[in-house]
Amino acid sequence: MRLRSVLTTALVLLAALPAFAPAPAPPQTYTLDNAHSEVIFRVRHLGISTVSGRFRDFDATVTLDPARLATLQTRATIQAASINTENERRDNHLKSADFFDVAQFPTLTFESRRVRSVRGRRFLIDGTLTMHGVARPITLAAEYIGSVRDGQGNEKIGFTATGRLNREAYGMTWNRAIEAGGVLVSKEVEIQLNVEATRAIAAATSR
Repeated sequence: MRLRSVLTTALVLLAALPAFAPAPAPPQTYTLDNAHSEVIFRVRHLGISTVSGRFRDFDATVTLDPARLATLQTRATIQAASINTENERRDNHLKSADFFDVAQFPTLTFESRRVRSVRGRRFLIDGTLTMHGVARPITLAAEYIGSVRDGQGNEKIGFTATGRLNREAYGMTWNRAIEAGGVLVSKEVEIQLNVEATRAIAAATSR
């Protein structure tokens, strides 16, 4: 009876001990898939219509454990001269010193600082956007779409993100007044990012 009592007590004590969960997976690095990603912007013209454009040349890396979205870190670089609004005259004006001044400021960069307010697959990314030689904080509202394996066995992840900025805060103050009141180009710019990034699992496994 004494042995049985000792064994029972030991089992009770073991059951009361906290379970040791496996260590979370370390964040992995994903490289932007440019062919399936977009950097889009929209701005009001004359206060009555919206002009859209995009940048064609950009790259980024994303470090992430998809099971823990708060681990996300990213850094992106955009080539300012790759701006495209489907209008050559307008694009040349945007590249000039009136706007991006691509000769003096050839790149835009974004670097994340933290992820917060994670609710399911939606979260906020606080970061620093450097544009036209000016670095300012910006917050993007993001959503993690999910992950899949491609035909080569590599892992693909997808995100969307949106934000707004005041271009005048970056020193891009060119404008013209119009007779009806208001200005030619809005100072507020909407940003939309559609991101697909790849982790080359097949290559890493073969090494």
